[in-house]
Amino acid sequence: MAGLLPIYTAENIKIAYQLNWSLSVFWHDAPFSDDWLPALQQVTEADGVRILEHRFVTPTCSLFLISTRPEFLPQEIPRSVKGRLQYLVRDRWPKAFQRNYDLRSVGSTSREKVEAYVASQLEHHLPDDERLRATLADLQVIRPDVDLSRPRFAAHARYWCNLHLVLVHDWRQRETSPTQWLPVRTMILKTAEQKGWWLSRLGFVPDHLHLTFGFPPNVTPQSAALSLMNNIAFAHGMQPVLMKSCYMATFGEYDLGAIEPGS
Repeated sequence: MAGLLPIYTAENIKIAYQLNWSLSVFWHDAPFSDDWLPALQQVTEADGVRILEHRFVTPTCSLFLISTRPEFLPQEIPRSVKGRLQYLVRDRWPKAFQRNYDLRSVGSTSREKVEAYVASQLEHHLPDDERLRATLADLQVIRPDVDLSRPRFAAHARYWCNLHLVLVHDWRQRETSPTQWLPVRTMILKTAEQKGWWLSRLGFVPDHLHLTFGFPPNVTPQSAALSLMNNIAFAHGMQPVLMKSCYMATFGEYDLGAIEPGS
């Protein structure tokens, strides 16, 4: 796509999203109190990190439930929380934290259910159209060898960054037949491989598609979506075949109910 202007940009698309994370940080000594939490919530909010909940899983392990916007880098979450919190408690604990941490994407439902939903798109949307289901069947991607429950590793960290993305065809711009989704499928697989993403499911129906994939923490959900949308346009001769909108949500092994206090 060198030399071509992108059709889809951060300025012209609308994103519906639910991006939630659990962050576990580890103290050297048990603090026995989270009286610092209101102040921490205030300063991390300015960074783009909204702390929704906090609890001690063990006396020396803090678990945070966090929400972010699509343009925010996941790798900045622990930097914001640990850095800001260390500053707030520096008088009591000059070196409060161990260097390691865990960062998990979480959602309203579990990875198993999200992947099953994407894999069942044909039956869900076309229960009575056997002919069209057969036409689209070969486009579906189910990769049991891609295990998004497994952690990936960075320096001093384990992380799980998984995204469910929904893109919608814009029939007002260009009428297409189901078979014309084939170059889209090819482009998505190529993009995921080139970017180093872990694509586990790809579900097509005539007017939209679902993807589930893992991505590195130095990639924003927004940039991942824009990359896919513009590559799909490229596969159709730089035609705006998608709506200038999308839906994205994080997911993982645990749903939000397992993270929130009292669960």
